Amino acid sequence: MKKICSLLAIAALSAGSAFAGCGKIDTTEGTLKSFDAETKVAMVETKSGESKRLTLTPDTKGGKKADKLVGKAVKVLSSHGKVTEIDKA
Repeated sequence: MKKICSLLAIAALSAGSAFAGCGKIDTTEGTLKSFDAETKVAMVETKSGESKRLTLTPDTKGGKKADKLVGKAVKVLSSHGKVTEIDKA
């Protein structure tokens, strides 16, 4: 009985943590170098010269106008490489 309770407790804890998000949001400011509309991948060159590859999702705010921002200064909010918001800086 103790083994069954222990297994159920472990299963419940591991399932709950699998769905928990950390909530960390990264802010990237720089120039949008390229955007592939087919794969929804944006390449942003930061102010420090570093290139970041970020993926837009269907829920991305400003995602529909991302192709018009190529070559312009942008501010991108992302979480784990997935863009939550993209807009002009």
